[in-house]
Amino acid sequence: MMIALHKNARTTPAIRAEIAASQESARVLAQRYGVTEATIYKWKKRDTFVDRSHTAHRLQTTLTPAQEAVVVHLRRSLLLPLDDLLAVTREFLCPKASRSGLDRCLRRHGAGNLRQLMPASPKPQHKAFKAYEPGYVHIDVKYLPQMQDETRRRYLFVAIDRATRWVFVAIKKDKTAASARSFLKALSKACPIKISKVLTDNGKEFTDRLFASRERQPTGEHEFDRLCQELGIEHRLTKPRTPKTNGMVERFNGRIADVLKTHHFHSGEDLEQTLLRYVQLYNHHLPQSALQSKTPMQAMSGWYDSHPHLFHRRPYDRPGLDTYDFEFDAGRVFLVELFGQELRGLELVRPYRRHEPRKRVQPGNLDRLSFLGKSAAGACQ
Repeated sequence: MMIALHKNARTTPAIRAEIAASQESARVLAQRYGVTEATIYKWKKRDTFVDRSHTAHRLQTTLTPAQEAVVVHLRRSLLLPLDDLLAVTREFLCPKASRSGLDRCLRRHGAGNLRQLMPASPKPQHKAFKAYEPGYVHIDVKYLPQMQDETRRRYLFVAIDRATRWVFVAIKKDKTAASARSFLKALSKACPIKISKVLTDNGKEFTDRLFASRERQPTGEHEFDRLCQELGIEHRLTKPRTPKTNGMVERFNGRIADVLKTHHFHSGEDLEQTLLRYVQLYNHHLPQSALQSKTPMQAMSGWYDSHPHLFHRRPYDRPGLDTYDFEFDAGRVFLVELFGQELRGLELVRPYRRHEPRKRVQPGNLDRLSFLGKSAAGACQ
């Protein structure tokens, strides 16, 4: 329990209660507790033993109660700042009013904070991205810092799938149309999803929509547009000066910015490898709340099981620890993973399926496989 005491108080509420209940003389109690006899008489007369307010019963104010009511009403109705309200008060109510006195008056009446008196403006509702099947890809370019061993800065091309949050990046020396074209080629080869739509901003590396700061429709003759036509991809553009339309990739660029701020890089190669490792970690190991706590690769595998026609090849969650699937049948152990001829004398069962529950082999459990032979134990290690 918190007890508020005056800074010069010599007694506590418990001592004050003892003083009030004691039958001893005031002189004895004063000597015992180190206070004056007047203090002893004061607590003997009281029923409560907490400090009373030290505020004066009658405040010495320049404004009368009626004038204070007018000032408070002006403050609440017109929402005037303190300096403007002071000018009105001196002009029409009391020429001797001071700024500090007016501020104390407003605080006494609960009108000291002007921000709390303003009506609460409704917060803009967050609009989620429209749900699409895999194949709708956001693309953007982010500037990278120049390293000590570099003569010019480089650029990070970023692509993220809207449905699965799968990310693909590549570092280019410039952000020309040729770089954007090569990035799209690499993306189409690396992504197991059939890319149907691409959303970019109006940068010169992606479109010829803007010319001399005047908006015009894209001609379709841009290098990036021609490659999209060859690959059967619909190229969509954001509205000018509306980066939130491409906010999904912008948020991932914010993650990249956090990595750049929290790491020290010794060279351009160190920077590139760090970014690639982070993208691998993001795709395979970081669950996303938008994906019901699944990683992008897990979400992609789920889409493949239900909509295989959206993919041109099966996605595999390859990075990470090796896992093996075991089936126990009458003392026999069937090791299901691609060990091939290393496991002699064992019958391999059906191929391993990613969506099935797995049992992870720990280094301490290798002795359970001792009867398989040295080749099996060596393969597991």
